[in-house]
Amino acid sequence: MLLGCIADDFTGATDLAAMLVAGGMRTVQLIGVPGAGDAPPDADAVVVALKSRTAPVRDAVRDSLAALAWLQQAGCRQIFFKYCSTFDSTDEGNIGPVADALLVALGGGLALVCPAFPANGRSVYQGHLFVGSALLNESGMENHPLTPMRDANLVRVMSRQTEGTVGLIPLVTVAQGAAAIRRAMSQFKEQGRRYAVIDAVMNDDLLAIGEAADGHALVTGGSGVAMGLPDNFRRAGLLADGDSASLPEVGGYAAALAGSCSRATLFQIARARETMPTLELDALATPDAGALAAQALEWADGRLGASPVLIAASAPPDKVAALQARLGREAAGALIEQAMAGIAEGLVARGVRRLVIAGGETSGAIVQKLGVRSLRIGTEIDPGVPWTHAEGVMAEGVAAPMRLALKSGNFGATDFFAKAFVVG
Repeated sequence: MLLGCIADDFTGATDLAAMLVAGGMRTVQLIGVPGAGDAPPDADAVVVALKSRTAPVRDAVRDSLAALAWLQQAGCRQIFFKYCSTFDSTDEGNIGPVADALLVALGGGLALVCPAFPANGRSVYQGHLFVGSALLNESGMENHPLTPMRDANLVRVMSRQTEGTVGLIPLVTVAQGAAAIRRAMSQFKEQGRRYAVIDAVMNDDLLAIGEAADGHALVTGGSGVAMGLPDNFRRAGLLADGDSASLPEVGGYAAALAGSCSRATLFQIARARETMPTLELDALATPDAGALAAQALEWADGRLGASPVLIAASAPPDKVAALQARLGREAAGALIEQAMAGIAEGLVARGVRRLVIAGGETSGAIVQKLGVRSLRIGTEIDPGVPWTHAEGVMAEGVAAPMRLALKSGNFGATDFFAKAFVVG
């Protein structure tokens, strides 16, 4: 195993894994921290997917360090800490504390910080994170139900979260290539800085940053910065060429479940109504997870067949705010997660074997409910969203293989749901 990755949510893990597969690395995603006796999979890269983005800081640090220990035992040569390309974290959040803990455990040094992913409209310029042409805090993410983002300046945000000092490597340096980036990082390290936020607005920037990160014990960022890492191993003669994206065929019914309330997912649901049977649940009218699941499964019983179906618990900001006001933020989120997990379990029992899931927290709840332990990563549907293959999913007491696509709420084109089942 060459690269060991720790992701703070499940869709972010598949996003990163897809990037590594595109770079020619055979990649497996593990759900949760493996047990001490679990053997490493036959893969060039392993991504340990945690549900730690919105967990208490202490829990996030504990789980991340446990994942690191397992990856080190497996012989990984480099560690990647993956978080969202929109830096989903409040000032009290987990990115800084987890990065601090990982860096200390790896023996210190300097770690780069780069959530840029131009293919999905995420760029960093003068240390500020943009979503398309808008600053992060003007992009709609300022209203995220769990991790509202009020500041686009990553140097400031990271400085508030970490015990170390943070510097900026600007685009003018990045444009000069990997050698210039390495010199800037060396200067920061000599100054005692712990992190370097790095500008990136194009894929060429990410490739240069990835090359400059060769040999760094810890890399942190979105999946985009991993674009340049496979070539480092290839240049060292450690990575062979081959088909890294093939998956076994799977039959059965097809369905999509959406729990994300992002703008992208809401637009995707609206488009899907035109092409597939769609049920939109109203958690405000029925604030009971079991009742919501029962409604959805009763509706699905007459519709599963030749074409996919979509069941959504997504809602616009005003309805999300109303539900949170009624139940509290954490309880409202848990309600949706439990309902969607129950629906997924019922759909699998009814013969669904190809399942698209939209939303990081929703994906985490569902794969845990289904008992998924690992995912082999395949072809991308849209940038950052691959199909994956899961063995051993339990359906009526029998282990069944499945295709799963775990989509970050912000990712995918407007026609994502319909396109997914054409690709996979």
